[in-house]
Amino acid sequence: GECYIRAPFHDKKEAVKYDIVIDPKMSFGTGHHETTYLMVKRLLLLDVAGLRVLDMGCGTAVLAILAKLKKANYIEAIDIDEWAFNNSIENIRNNNCDEIVVKKGGAELLSKNSFDIVLANINRNILLNDMSHYVNSLYKGGELLLSGFFKSDVDILTQEAVKNNLSLTFTESKNDWTILHFTKND
Repeated sequence: GECYIRAPFHDKKEAVKYDIVIDPKMSFGTGHHETTYLMVKRLLLLDVAGLRVLDMGCGTAVLAILAKLKKANYIEAIDIDEWAFNNSIENIRNNNCDEIVVKKGGAELLSKNSFDIVLANINRNILLNDMSHYVNSLYKGGELLLSGFFKSDVDILTQEAVKNNLSLTFTESKNDWTILHFTKND
């Protein structure tokens, strides 16, 4: 296997490229939810080495940690939820990824930085509301990965993406949960 996400009380597996420890204080925490699975699977295929990555609505910061293990150069993990913010800090420490910058808040934090890749695993309404902020923080040719919604939400999200100068490059579903991967046009 390439990536193993485990709780602190599970033993490390041999011959796993990326071993990530996540303290599962909440049910979605361990990384086995469909949307987390879809985002991890996609992120494993991307070459993020040397790039700037944003994990928006980071939850446990599992995606930020994976980006760091894959040698991303600069990573921000942002969540509006106090629990998620604190849990992210703890998980980042437990995985020796202290260079990851964790912030508490929403899309209003995005005006200061630019990124090559933005990962946003949130929910349909927040994604629709904040997509323009994500796009504005992306470099030209940058990539936006969205998950946290159902297949029935794909059309409305894609329409908003097109308005924001994005092109759809990939989509996948698992048990009706869906990921959309967009690229920012020049």
